[in-house]
Amino acid sequence: MARVMLVNFGFLLLVMISFGFLSNILGQQQDDAGDDDDDDTAVYIVTLKQPPFVHLFEEEELKQIRHRHQSPMHGHTSKFKPKLQPRNISRKRHGRGRPKRPPSIAQTHDSFLRKTLKGEKYIKLYSYNYLINGFAVFVSSQQAEKLSMRKEVANIVLDFSVRTATTYTPQFMGLPEGAWVKEGGFETAGEGIVIGFIDTGIDPNHPSFSDKDINSQHSYPTPKHFSGVCEVTPDFPSGSCNKKLVGARHFVQSAITRGTFNSSEDYASPFDGDGHGTHTASIAAGNHGVPVIVSNHSFGNASGIAPRAQISVYKALYKSFGGFAADVVAAIDQAAQDGVDILSLSITPNRKPPGVATFFNPIDMAILSAVKTGIFVVQAAGNTGPSPKSMSSFSPWIFTVGASSHDRVYSNSITLGNNVTIPGVGFSSPTDDGKMYKMVSAFHALNNSTSVDTDMYLGECQDYENYNQELVSENLLMCSYSVRFVLGLSTIKQALDVAKNLSAVGVVFYMDPYVLGFQINPTPMDMPGIIIPSAEDSKILLKYYNSSIERDATTNEIVEFGAVAAIEGGLNANFSNKAPMVMYYSARGPDPEDNSFNDADILKPNLVAPGNSIWGAWSSASIDSTEFEGEKFAMMSGTSMAAPHVAGVAALIKQTYPNFSPSAIASALSTTALLNDNRGGPIMAQRTYANPDQSLLNATPFDMGSGFVNATAALDPGLIFDTSFEDYMSFLCGINGSDSVVLNYTGIDCSSSNSSTISGFDLNLPSITVSTLNGKQVFKRSVRNIAGNETYNVGWSPPYGVSMKVSPSLFSIGTGETQVLSITLEPTKNSSSSSFGRIGLFGKAGHVVNIPVSVIAKIVLS
Repeated sequence: MARVMLVNFGFLLLVMISFGFLSNILGQQQDDAGDDDDDDTAVYIVTLKQPPFVHLFEEEELKQIRHRHQSPMHGHTSKFKPKLQPRNISRKRHGRGRPKRPPSIAQTHDSFLRKTLKGEKYIKLYSYNYLINGFAVFVSSQQAEKLSMRKEVANIVLDFSVRTATTYTPQFMGLPEGAWVKEGGFETAGEGIVIGFIDTGIDPNHPSFSDKDINSQHSYPTPKHFSGVCEVTPDFPSGSCNKKLVGARHFVQSAITRGTFNSSEDYASPFDGDGHGTHTASIAAGNHGVPVIVSNHSFGNASGIAPRAQISVYKALYKSFGGFAADVVAAIDQAAQDGVDILSLSITPNRKPPGVATFFNPIDMAILSAVKTGIFVVQAAGNTGPSPKSMSSFSPWIFTVGASSHDRVYSNSITLGNNVTIPGVGFSSPTDDGKMYKMVSAFHALNNSTSVDTDMYLGECQDYENYNQELVSENLLMCSYSVRFVLGLSTIKQALDVAKNLSAVGVVFYMDPYVLGFQINPTPMDMPGIIIPSAEDSKILLKYYNSSIERDATTNEIVEFGAVAAIEGGLNANFSNKAPMVMYYSARGPDPEDNSFNDADILKPNLVAPGNSIWGAWSSASIDSTEFEGEKFAMMSGTSMAAPHVAGVAALIKQTYPNFSPSAIASALSTTALLNDNRGGPIMAQRTYANPDQSLLNATPFDMGSGFVNATAALDPGLIFDTSFEDYMSFLCGINGSDSVVLNYTGIDCSSSNSSTISGFDLNLPSITVSTLNGKQVFKRSVRNIAGNETYNVGWSPPYGVSMKVSPSLFSIGTGETQVLSITLEPTKNSSSSSFGRIGLFGKAGHVVNIPVSVIAKIVLS
C-alpha cells in the first residue's frame, strides 16, 4: 500500500496516497466504428472459459517447466501497439530466453471481439494468456452485456482502482550476524533470486541498483531461469538495465483509455516519477553499503535485505492517479511469464471486492495462478488501521505484511529560556552550542503593509515579502504548522527558504492550536530547525513566548521579544527505542470474507515487519515529497515499506531452499516469528491514531499475525506446513455459492472435482483461525521435517473461553517425515469477542514452531 504520511488532525487522517492499476497493450479501435461515443464506456476484465496456460498443468509439472526454462510462454502477443507511445523492447536479454508462445491466444481474443462487436467501436487493452485466459477491453455497458451473453465468456468484471499502500533495519532484524552469515555474507545474500516489483517503476541510475558493486569481489550472475526484458524509451534509454536490474516494463493502457494518464508527469516508461517504487525496491534488494546523504548530512550506509538479489520492475502505478486493476493483472501475468521468484506488491484495492467472497477478484485470482507456478507473493496489508477488519489483503495464498516500528529514532528538541525542554523532530543541525536566540513569531514580524485580515495563513512563513527582515534577522523564526502542510499547500522547504532570505538563525514549527493529534516523519532541514508535533507541547511553547513579550503600556505595541531558545539538532540517531511495536495505521484483522464484513477463517495479517521511518532510495525526478525533492534517499512510513522487508527475507529463504514452495516459504516466515520486543516484553500495538503512544495494548494475531519477522530463524525453521494449489481450490469450492465463480476464474468445475471441499480453518496453514466455534471441533495440521531427526514437546495456551487439547503432546520425527497434529477446541462460554491462544512445538535440537490460535464467536452447545 501507499506510504503513510503519519499525519492526524483530529477528524482528518491522511494515511496513504491513492493509486490505481492494470493493463499493458492497447488494442485497435475498429476503423468502421460509428461516430457516436457512449457515455457509459468503461474498462472491463473479461475471462474466458478455456483455461489459461498454467491450469493446463499440475503443480509439479509447472515446477519442472520453470526448472528447465522451457515454458512456451513469453510476453503478450497482441498485434496491436499502444497509440500514445511506442514500447520499444531492448533486444538485450538478461538470462536465457524461452521460446515465444504462438500468438493464437491473443488472435483468438481479437477474433472473438470482432465477431461479437462487429462494426462497433471498442479498444482492447490487453490479452491475458498465462495466469488468466481473457482480456481487458474498453466498451460500453451495452457491449459488456453483449459479451457476457456469449457462451465462451466465463466472467466479466468492471475494472477498479488500487492504491499504494534502509540504513539500519537489516541490523535491527539481526541480518549481519545471522541470516547473512548463513548465506555467506552480504556479498552473496540473495544471489540468484529475482524479485519482481509491481509499483511506480524505478530510477535505474540510482547507485542502489548499479551492477558495479564496490562491496563485492564478483559480478552478478545471469539468472538463467529468468527471461524478462528491458523496455527502451526516451526517458528509460538503452543501458538502463544491467546485471542487477534485469527487467523493466510498464503497464498503463487502462489509464490511457480513461484519459487519466499525463505523459509529461507520469512517464510512459518504467522510469519512476513518484519515488515509491524506487524506495520499495531498494528496501528488499538494494546494494549493500550505499551512502545515505540527505541535505548534505550523512545518515550512514544503506542496504537491502537481500542485497545480491536481482530486480525486475513492472510499473503499473503512477504519480498523478494511482493505478487500475487491468494494468496490475497484466503486470502480474508478465512477471509470472518472465520467471520471477518473488513478487512484491505494496498496493491494495481502494475498496473491498464485491461478490461471493473478497478472494474472488481479478488480482487475487491472478496471484493464485502465479503461486501455482511457484512464485511467492507478498503484499502490504494496507494503511487503513487501527480499526478491526480494516485489512486490504485477503487471500490465504498471499503473504500479507503489516507495519511495525524499529528501535532507531531521530530525536530533536528545543530548550527554552525557562529551562523547559520540548521534544520534536527534524533532521537539522543545532544552533550554536550554549547560545540562546530570541524567538519571533511570524505573526509579529509582518511588514506594515501586510495584514492577517487579508491572509490568515501568514503564520506559515511561505512568502518572505510579507515579513520585516530587521525583526527576524539573527533570531529564531516561529512558524505555524497546519493541515495545509499535509495537503501540500504549504511546505517546510518553502518556510526554510523564507527564513534564510530573512537571515534567521533557525525555524521553530509549532502545531496549529486546533490540531488534536499529529505525527510526522523527521524532515530534512538545511538550517537549524525543529517541528513540535504535539499540540500540547506547542501550547507550552506559545505560553512561554507570549508571557515573555514586553509591550508599550499605552500603544500595546511590542517593544521587546523576551523569549529565547536553543535548538539541539536532530541528526544523531538513538537506538534505545522499545521495539517492535505495531503502528496505528497498519491494517488489522480479522480478515473480512465479504462486503458484509463476515469474518473469514483465515489469519491476516500474516506477519509484521519494519515499516515506520524507513530510509530508502528515492527517484531523482520525484516531486511527490517536496522535503526530499532532489535527494537520493527519503524516509517513508507505511505497510508499503514493510512488505519489501519480507520480500527480501523470502529471497534469502529461496536461496537457501531452492525447492521450497510458496507455502513452505510462508510457513518458515510465520512459525519462526518473534513474539517479544527488544526488552523481552510482549509486542505492543498502537490502538488509536490520536496520540497513539498513549493507547498501547498487547498485540494480538489480528494486529501482528504470527509476530515480527525473524530472518535468521526463518532460514532454519525445522518443521514446515505445506499447502498446495489443490488445497486452495478445495477451500474456494467450499465457499457457499462459489461453484460458478471458481469455474469462471479457473476453468475448474467444483462439482466434478475428486477432492472434497474444506473450510478456511481446514487449510494446512501455520495458524488456526475460527470465526465461529460452534461446539467442539477438531482441526488437523500436518508438519514436515526439513531438518535432522528431532523430538518435539507440544505446549499450548487456550484462547479465553475455550478449552484446547493438542495430540500428540510428544513426537519424534525423522528428516523428510510428516506428523499430523489434532487440535481440539471447545467453547466453555458463549461470547462474540475475539480471544487468542497459541501452540508451541519445542524441538530438542532447538527448533521452536509457533502456531497462533484465534477464535472469534463461541457458541456452547447444551
